[in-house]
Amino acid sequence: MRKLLILLVSAAALVVSCKDRKSIDLSSLGSGVPTDSIYCRDPFIVADAATRTYYLFRSSTTAEGLGGVEAFRSADLKTWYGPQRVFTVPEDNFINGPIWAPEVHQYKGDWYIFATINTDRQWAESIEGWPKFTYRGTQIFRSKSLDGPFLPLGKELTTPKEYMSLDGTLWVEDGVPYMVFCHEWVQTVDGTFELMPLKKDLSAAAGDPKTIFTASQAPWISPINYWTEPDGTKKAAYVSDGDFVYRTKDGELLILWSSFKNGKYCVAISRSESGKIEGPWTCDPEPIFEEDGGHPMVFKDFDGGLKLVFHQPNSGHSHPVILSVEDTGKTLEIK
Repeated sequence: MRKLLILLVSAAALVVSCKDRKSIDLSSLGSGVPTDSIYCRDPFIVADAATRTYYLFRSSTTAEGLGGVEAFRSADLKTWYGPQRVFTVPEDNFINGPIWAPEVHQYKGDWYIFATINTDRQWAESIEGWPKFTYRGTQIFRSKSLDGPFLPLGKELTTPKEYMSLDGTLWVEDGVPYMVFCHEWVQTVDGTFELMPLKKDLSAAAGDPKTIFTASQAPWISPINYWTEPDGTKKAAYVSDGDFVYRTKDGELLILWSSFKNGKYCVAISRSESGKIEGPWTCDPEPIFEEDGGHPMVFKDFDGGLKLVFHQPNSGHSHPVILSVEDTGKTLEIK
């Protein structure tokens, strides 16, 4: 009987503890704002089951926030509180500048920001009429909490220094962590999607990147620019952007990504013919969304529903858009 009472008291304490964790007073973080009033490009949402709180991560938008990441919090995906600063690039980092497209992933109990860091430091001579070749790449930072602080695993970029790259995302397959990232059109002309193995602790690359597909493989894609060859011929340049890996309930492996169709930003899908991250990869014939919104990611809400989030429009007051999607087993369809 005594043992039973102890178990019952312990269980009750656990319930109270969980309940306390779930009853966060978000209003203490400031006035709530609707989703469409938040300026945000490349939104990334984490559903924290421990507190039943949604975290919306964005690049810091203030002058003082260059090199930072902020988080809004919500209980219903409609009203958001914040933002709060959760990350600042260390001053002694290899590069230190504005952040693009911060992603936050849980791995082996900790949280990791995959942050694309920019700088105006050039590493190669400029070519007339083309964007400057500056250091740009994804670096990984770790925290015990979604609230930060996120601390560096090292001082170097995780992606190769000689790549102008961005939008690194995490994928774990057969126990091996990988980064999938974009090698930018400003360097490659035809933007690529790269696969690179990581060390088990995510502290650095564990091998060289390899191209798994290119932006121009999409049959619907439009050029963003043109590269002039030394002999005067023009070569079309295509954007690879915003990759996110998702496995369907029937085991299909997809990469959601973005580029341009007739001048409008889109959400597209590519799929692995082998069901493995190395591919080979094919691109669907049409985007799933083409109304000038993109840089997608997918998450489950607390009711088990699947959500697609991206920013729209691609210029002006970009804000998060959250749509319900259906996993058909073969693909994702917007409801």
